[in-house]
Amino acid sequence: MNIDDIRALLRGCDQTHLLRFWDDLSARQREELIGDLLRVDFEQVARLIPTHVQRVPDAAPKARIDPAPVITAKPGSQRHREGAARGAAMITSGTVAALVVAGGQGSRLGFDGPKGMYPISPVRNKTLFRLFAESILATQRRFAGTVPWYIMTSEMNDRASRDYFAANKYFGLDSDNVIFFKQGVMPAIGRDGKILLDDRHRVAMSPDGHGGTLRALACTGALRDMATRGIEAVSYFQVDNPLVTPVDPVFIGLHDLTGSEASSLAVPKADDLEKVGNFALVNGKICVVEYSDLPEHHARARNPDGSRWLDNASIAIHVFSRRFIERLTDDIHAVKLPWHRAVKKVAHVDLDSGRRIEPESPNAVKLEMFVFDALPLADKTMVLLAKRSEVFSPVKNATGVDSAETARRDMIRRAADWLQGCGVAIPARNDGEPDAVLEISPLYALDAAQLAERITDKPTVPPSGTLYLE
Repeated sequence: MNIDDIRALLRGCDQTHLLRFWDDLSARQREELIGDLLRVDFEQVARLIPTHVQRVPDAAPKARIDPAPVITAKPGSQRHREGAARGAAMITSGTVAALVVAGGQGSRLGFDGPKGMYPISPVRNKTLFRLFAESILATQRRFAGTVPWYIMTSEMNDRASRDYFAANKYFGLDSDNVIFFKQGVMPAIGRDGKILLDDRHRVAMSPDGHGGTLRALACTGALRDMATRGIEAVSYFQVDNPLVTPVDPVFIGLHDLTGSEASSLAVPKADDLEKVGNFALVNGKICVVEYSDLPEHHARARNPDGSRWLDNASIAIHVFSRRFIERLTDDIHAVKLPWHRAVKKVAHVDLDSGRRIEPESPNAVKLEMFVFDALPLADKTMVLLAKRSEVFSPVKNATGVDSAETARRDMIRRAADWLQGCGVAIPARNDGEPDAVLEISPLYALDAAQLAERITDKPTVPPSGTLYLE
């Protein structure tokens, strides 16, 4: 589009102010502004302004909430064996892809770079990206199949992420099977319906939420690439969880055997008010109710036996059928996931003075989608209950709960459990924690069962010792 086309587009949606400073911009600044404008889906924004910006969306009618049904698959059970066999067959046939949401930076962790490049493993200090790459490589070797890995980056970290993989030779993976694509953005919109300028030549943008992953797959051609490769199941996870199994054959197999279009892993909540989504039946459909939307009396409710009434937490691990994603995104201007509004303080350029203003109170609406909103749109869903200590320990904070410290602790705990299950003695501290630094590379064992198969000579772990297996 040339500038005349852009002017016409902006006139049609009453956003001509975005070119207010055009005459004062350098050639480079004009190029950057045009680039920003071309990333905005003005057709979609125009539809959302009346319903999500200029007024609060109509509240959903009060709905009945009940616990969501979940299934279990304990190791050794028939269901576990059937799921594992089916998942293994799918991986071998090349119909499974891994998908990681990795658009964030490590700034909250005091780390300058993409969060996926944050070093986390207890002994070798491997990064999150490396751990996932090793797991996918080990899965390919174990099942003699190819698992394409789709990595969703953002505008701010795409180049650094790509360069990191190239510099490390893709950690042994075939570079043709590591596919990067960028997350979409949405403009910040003032209460008057006008899109804000972050600078005189830049539009104020923010990521469109983890639900935007599905839209980005369609917009970037990654979804078409999946279809070309014959992918049927997409294993979705987020970059901040070092305990995740990127391609879990049992989970994937049960997703397929149950005929599910959208499947999720659940774990028991740590406490009543844990800041996680809650799996629930809402008007008969499996949904995730955000902790902020769940009435406290529901969060604290108990069953007659004293157990928590709503106890299944969403941990952002899903399997989606590719055809289901295609159905949700067949019109990229009207993706079927709902939009959510958040009123925020957004710095912006004053259109009269050209000066940048830092507002003292919320002044704009940011719009985003949540990936778990796909669940009630599926014809069939499945929720599999997992053991928290096996699959979930997010790295969100620099210290305290859900931090690098707790994630490393949980990685050591899991390694200790696996080793003790193989008859290896692990020294313990007075508080019961393992008195050793332990790390099991995915290239050595992907799970406790594979570790038991591989360990022949049981290692000796002295108090305060270190053990690394690869």
